[in-house]
Order: sequence, then C-alpha cells, then structure tokens
Amino acid sequence: MRDMNEEAAAKAGQRTNAGQPVNAGRTTAEAIEQGGSGLGVSELLALVMTADPAGPEPAPGDSGSVPVAGPDAPVLDLDLDGLADAIAVAAGRYLPQGHLDADADFFDAGGSSVHAVELAAELERDLGVELDLDDVFADARPSSLARRWLERGGHPVPLPAPRTADAELLAAPARAVLPAPAPAGLPAWSPRPERPAPITTLPLPDLADDPHSTARREDLDQILADLALADRLPFLRSPEPLPPRRILLTGATGFLGSHMLLDLLRHSDAHVYCLVRGADEEAATARLAEQLRTYRLPWNAEVRRRVTVLPGDIRRPRLGLSDELWHTLAHELDSVVGVAAAVDFLRGYQSLRASNVLGTLTLAELAATGRPKPLHHISSIAVFNEVGISSMGEDDPFAHVDRLVAGYDQSKWAAEAALRRARDHGLIVSALRPGGIGGHTKTGAYNPQDLSSGLISAFGRFRTVPAFRYLNAAPVDWVSRVAVAVVCEPDAWGFDYNLTGVPNTLDDVVRDMAFGGMHVRVEDWDEWRTDTLARLESEPVPELAFLARVLQSPTALKLCEATLKGPAASAERTDALVEALGLTPAARYDAQAQLKTFEKLAGDGLARLPRKEDQPYLWFAETTEGLVRRTGDTTGNPCSMALTLSIASMYQLVKERRVDVSGEITCPAVHAEPLTVVHGDVWVRPEEGIPQQHGLKHQLLRYRLRLRDADGQLWWLEGHKYARARRDLWRQTRALTIELGREGEPGTFTGEVVVPADSYVRDQIDGIKVAPHLTGQEKRAAKLTWLAWFGLEMGRGLAGPFARAAADLLDLRRTPNPTERHR
Repeated sequence: MRDMNEEAAAKAGQRTNAGQPVNAGRTTAEAIEQGGSGLGVSELLALVMTADPAGPEPAPGDSGSVPVAGPDAPVLDLDLDGLADAIAVAAGRYLPQGHLDADADFFDAGGSSVHAVELAAELERDLGVELDLDDVFADARPSSLARRWLERGGHPVPLPAPRTADAELLAAPARAVLPAPAPAGLPAWSPRPERPAPITTLPLPDLADDPHSTARREDLDQILADLALADRLPFLRSPEPLPPRRILLTGATGFLGSHMLLDLLRHSDAHVYCLVRGADEEAATARLAEQLRTYRLPWNAEVRRRVTVLPGDIRRPRLGLSDELWHTLAHELDSVVGVAAAVDFLRGYQSLRASNVLGTLTLAELAATGRPKPLHHISSIAVFNEVGISSMGEDDPFAHVDRLVAGYDQSKWAAEAALRRARDHGLIVSALRPGGIGGHTKTGAYNPQDLSSGLISAFGRFRTVPAFRYLNAAPVDWVSRVAVAVVCEPDAWGFDYNLTGVPNTLDDVVRDMAFGGMHVRVEDWDEWRTDTLARLESEPVPELAFLARVLQSPTALKLCEATLKGPAASAERTDALVEALGLTPAARYDAQAQLKTFEKLAGDGLARLPRKEDQPYLWFAETTEGLVRRTGDTTGNPCSMALTLSIASMYQLVKERRVDVSGEITCPAVHAEPLTVVHGDVWVRPEEGIPQQHGLKHQLLRYRLRLRDADGQLWWLEGHKYARARRDLWRQTRALTIELGREGEPGTFTGEVVVPADSYVRDQIDGIKVAPHLTGQEKRAAKLTWLAWFGLEMGRGLAGPFARAAADLLDLRRTPNPTERHR
C-alpha cells in the first residue's frame, strides 16, 4: 500500500477544507512527517477528507465511503484508504519512529499492549471508531482495522487477497537437486514415522454464524498462501551427519534461546552466530549481554570469544543481512537453530506471521542454500491446541487449523506445517515442541511473560486454582539441555520431539502448593477467571497486567480453555533419546523443582511466600521434664516445658530447616508463674549436624526461645539435642540440654529436660494435627511427608557420630589429632 504520509499529502493537496489553500496540504504533510504538526486526529481528518458530505461518485471498484464522527468532530466522509491513513497517523504517535505505514503491523513496528489500549481509546474518542482490543490484537495493520470498522457499519469491503509480496522472502526455486537416499543407521530408539502427505488443500469451515467470519476466512486464506511458500525451496541432498562446528542461533535474547546459547557452548565445541536485533553489532552485542545477565547467565571473555553477534531481524528478507554475509553463512554454517518467535497470546495470525511463519521459512531458505544444513525449529505443543483433541503424541495429527482461534496457535501450526512440506524437498527438519517453560531449577530465572509463570503466580498469590486436567510444563534448564542434545547429535536430527517433561495433574499442583504452605481452593474456570480479574483490579500487580489482558480477551480465553482441558502430552521418542544419551530423565516440575523460581517470583512481587503468622500447616505438642541449676549451685530445681511445635509449610523445612515454637516454661526457681514463649525457633540438624569442633558430639536440634514472665521481664533460652556414638539413641532424641538467663545478661540456669518416653509417640507421632480445611487424603499425605522428612534427618544425625567413630577406628596411621592430644 502507498506510504501513509505521501498519501496524506496527496489527498491534502488535492482537496480543500473550510477555505484552506490547496498547497496547505503539503505543508501539513511535511509537518506530520517531521513529528511537529501538533494536530489531533480529528483535525488531521479535517485536512485530508472532503468537506462536501456528498463527495464525488465512487469510482468503479471503489469501496465507497462512510461517515464517521468523533464526539466533538463534524461528520466526515471516509473511504477505506482515507480511514486507514488516519488510523496509521494515530498509531504512529505511539511508535519510536513516529509514523506507521497503513499496511504495516503496529506491534512489529514497536507498539506494545499498553499502546494498543491507548490507541483504541484514541480512535474511539477522536474518530468515533469503536474497535475492541481483540480487533487490534488480531490484525494491527491500519488497513485491516479500517476494513473491520467499515464492515461493521454495513459497508461491505472486498476481502483482500492474501499477501503475496512476502513470497519475495524466499528466492525463486533453484535448480532441482534430487535428494540422496535416506541415510542409514537411524537410531533404534526412534524409528522414523511415515511422513504425512503434503498439505495441498485446506477445507474452509462454514463461518456464516461467526461474527468474525471475514477475519477468520482472511486468516485461513493467508495460511494457505504461506504454506505454499515452502514449495519455493529447492530440492537438496542430506547434510553430512557430523556434530556442528558453526551454528546460527536466533532468539538468543529470549528466555529459552539464552539458555540454549550457554548449553551449546558448554556441551559442544561449536562457534555460535547469534542473530540479534540492533542498529549495529555493538548495540546488538550489548542487548545480548544485558539479556543474559537478566536470566542470571554469564557473559564473559570465554563466552564472547565463541559467539559472533549478527545484527539482523527474523522478520526481514534474508534476516536483514547483506547479500555477502547471507551467502557466506549459507556456505559455512553447519546448522541452523530457530528459537526466535513472537510469543503473544493476544495478537492474531496476521500480526504474528512475519515473526513466526515467514521468519521460519527464511531460516529454511538459509538451511537449503549453499551446503545442506539441518534446521532445528522450536515449535510448540500449541499445534495441538484444539478444544477436545484426544492426544498429543510426537507423531499425532495436529489440531484442525480452522479450530484454532488464537493467532499464536495458528502461527506455530502454519510454521510447522510449512516445514513438513520442506521435508519433502529433502530438508532435514527437527521440530522441538516445548509446553509451558518453567523457571530454572538452580538459579530461579523465569520468563515473566510466560503464561505458565503468570498462572502459577496467580495461584500462589490468590490461593485459588482453576480446575484443569494437565499442565504440560518443564523447567527451562531441562528443555534447553534436551534441545541442544538434538542439535549436537546427528542421529537425532529430522524427528519431532515433545519437550514437555512429566505433566502435572490438578491433584499434583494442589498438593505441591499445600506442602508449600499455600492452601488453595479449586474453582471452575469461569469462577476462577472472574475472581482473579476482580483481585487484580482491587490489588493491581504490574507484573501480572499481561495476565489480566489475557483473561479479558475472548480469543485468548479459548487458548486457555484448550490448554487447561487438553490431554497430557506424551514424549516416547524424547524419553528414549534422553536415556540413550545419558541425560537427566524428565521429572515432574514439582514444588522442589520450583523452589528457586518461586522465591524469585516472591522477591519480584509476583507471588507470596508463607509467613510465620499464617495458619499452621502442621503442629504437635512436646512436653519435657527435668532439672536446672543456678550457676555455682549444685541443687537441682524442677523445670518443665509445654510447647507446641508447628510449621507453616514444607517450604519452611526445605529452605530453613526450622520449626516454629509456642507455649510455656514452668520453672519456680526462675519465676513463680510460668514464662510464656514470645518467639521460638527449632533448627533441625543445624549446619547439617557438623560439630563446631572436631569430635563425636553432633547437633541434632537447636532451640532458641524468647520468653516473658508474669512481671513483663524478658528471658532467653538456648537448648541443644546432641547425637553421640553411644547405645542410648532413644534418649538422645528426647534429651535437651538447656541454658536460661535474663535478656541481655549471661545465662544463670543450666540443666537438662527430657521428653517422657510414654508421651513421645503419643504427642509427636499419633498426636500430629493438620490444618482442618485439608481433605482427609491431604492430611494423611502431610503427616507422612513430615514424618519421612524428620525421620530421615534424625537418622542422618544419629548415624554421624558412629560414622566418625568408625573412621577413627580404621585410621591405621594412629597419629593423634589435635583434639585427641588434649583429651
């Protein structure tokens, strides 16, 4: 379409408005282009539209015009081109470059979701053009927005032909080269499935009752046209089955791509060429370094030595590279890895196709040019995101594209379907399909815009969970490592892999969150969505604004519904590859794996960790009896403790190894009335039970209590349970050595108190209490989890002194150590 500013100038130069001189249009157009006109949208329209309401007769084939009026603007006649130009001018105000072509995508030009909201409000205010956000996100080209608005006003506009200029992204078919026979020696763990027949037709559904039928038909027509672009690829031979030494990686500044970059460097000898958006190499390199640090990944001299940053753009022909560089890469690269994609669940296919479909086809062209190279494409299980689909296996049929409503799902479907056609030309394509990509299990780094992260944050923050079947998610470190293994292992090339890990069920998530001290309520989807939106409105969380927009979008809701109601993804080929290469097997992304990520989410304000004041998750009584002596006195004084030990969450145990304490201490020698515990903690095997000095006395438990007597005076108590290499193990678990004193003063009482043998099992095993709102099954699981954890810790603690004693007995050098010399 014509450049928006040139068109505005032409229209303004040909027409007059309210006596304005004809040449004033040129002045206005120049001012607009320089960004200094200061005109509002309605004022601009007054300059570029005809003042005569009747207007000229439409030319044959013209779409005609329709009056549009803003609240304070006169009625104006707008044809399709005029309205598109006006919308383009308004949209340009929100972009870094200050202008937008009428047939250019608002988001690709730099617009954000927030800008889209503001643009929709401005169009309604100044033009009277009421477009909902789904319209803007579905296809953010001004020409498309104008067409939709005119159609809703009862003014039919011819359906545009699919864009064909994009075919220039792929060179004309090269001379056909017959593919060589399939390479022998394919791994037994992964037999190549029979290739599906090429997609030649796509039956269009009956869309008569769909209010968005025109837009959907336009999307389907465009998908068909985009699939046909793969047929322009040449036929080629198979690449040499050797580990790659020179790899092109796109998407290295993204969450998964950045981790794959470091894994490629760690687990291969390859030099990696990273395509990064930037004005020049220096700017692109700085952007890559900043993103790596954001995800807690290193950017040092060694990494820099093995990385070459290429300023470019996946959305541009030949990736925005010079012809010379393009041909150099085509002849010298060994592998192409495509991770870059626009991940936005609100935008439509037309808005995402440049990044997700055309960019993928450009990488296929690079892989097929010069020496043949494998293409490793990061796809998504979104290709199965049809409501009601029965299975998501690695070789199962995709969803019906006409039943995919989200542009992201459609774009990932189209990209992988096009690459299946490319396979028929001999191109070796590996399709790697992650599900939700969770945070790193060691560093806690996460993607704040990932839908899985947003949902988990909302679950923990608001303590509610929507009913779902499965969450197909895996941590980024596992997804990255397996993907890189495919890239580096020639026998693994050319297959489809589901990198989804072990799915979580609803029971898994509820149980994990309960063990973490976050007792959640399960709601149906509509109730949860309504409740979450209300909470986000009353308690705004800037980092979750994108989730609120998703939950308000009818299109995105369909994507969420398909995700939550979908089956578990299966990954037999991936599991076999992992086993064959000796990698870490897939495991459920459970509470332990999410621990570091959840801490980081809480630190960033996206989640809430359990607190001491929360309702206890589990608690039990502990009573002790014994004697204490005043310093310098040999007379024993009775002392007893009636305590309640509790934990707010299993997270508290895993992270802090700490138990909360409340209760009373009765010691007449200290005060006639019992002392109340103001604050108390018990640490289990502090410092892993290692003794502070060399010897055979290891710490099992450490008590630290702050007490208040009836007169308001504060006291402190320090207690220890020790493990020794002796036979009295049962007593060691019950005996507590204590020291007691006034706050700010040295201890004045010392002694030992012991849990009576008949009360230990009664109180601390049979008497365990669990939060009453948990189900019976959850209560049993909570008790068993605590007993298993505590029993294991006590077992380790008691075994420590015996292991040390055995080591001393087996020491044949018989050289006294410093401690032994002073015994």
